Amino acid sequence: MTVDYELNGHIAVITINRPDARNAVNTDVAQGIEAAIDKLEEDPDAWVGILTGAQTAKGWIFSAGADLKQMSVDPGGMSTAKGGFAGLVQRERTKPLIAAVDGPALAGGTEIVLACDLVVASETAVFGVPEVKRNLVAAGGALFRLPRKIPRNIAMELILTGRLDFSATDAHRYGLVNHLSPEGGALARATELAEQICEAAPLAVVESRTIALETVDADDEIGWKRSGEGIMKMFTTEDFSEGLNAFIEKRAPEWKNK
Repeated sequence: MTVDYELNGHIAVITINRPDARNAVNTDVAQGIEAAIDKLEEDPDAWVGILTGAQTAKGWIFSAGADLKQMSVDPGGMSTAKGGFAGLVQRERTKPLIAAVDGPALAGGTEIVLACDLVVASETAVFGVPEVKRNLVAAGGALFRLPRKIPRNIAMELILTGRLDFSATDAHRYGLVNHLSPEGGALARATELAEQICEAAPLAVVESRTIALETVDADDEIGWKRSGEGIMKMFTTEDFSEGLNAFIEKRAPEWKNK
């Protein structure tokens, strides 16, 4: 198995498990991530996903990006029809996905991170898009997602120089990383964040995520319209009554995801 899937409570942990190749993306990894996202999306008991990389014999690494050996003979094999590169970067999803980054996340590894909703990184993690150094173009989303996540000139420098030393500390300072952790602690901190999300109503989380992504660059008129549609949708759910009753009774809600 090059990608592991484990459900702990309502949290699905997806691990790229190819440590002998620095968790680089090949056909098996791309198909494995796509299958894992399928499980996350289809399982009503899975409310939040965490994507991380297996520890290697030489230390922590999230992903070195595309497998360049495979790229030389079969570049399309690292993508899927549903998800694009790594089975993820173009994937339509509804549930929150947190990247837990320990060690380098480079090239396609950075693009996998950019495809996630939230990012937790260890203090020794680094990011970079070095494709220009190999006469390549970062085609997995970095060229437009990175300038949306961090200041445009900083993103442009990373894109044009191919630097591999964009630290987790800088990524946190510029807003790409939500939380920092000690080395080896990204998954544990991401799990804490996922648990916080799981305290909220899962239907409301999904709807709020969808509306936020759809309206972030839209006119206020569209934002008001979609927000109104979202709250009306919640009024029709069983968990709407549970949320109110739990507040009145001063207890933790028991969400049914219905």
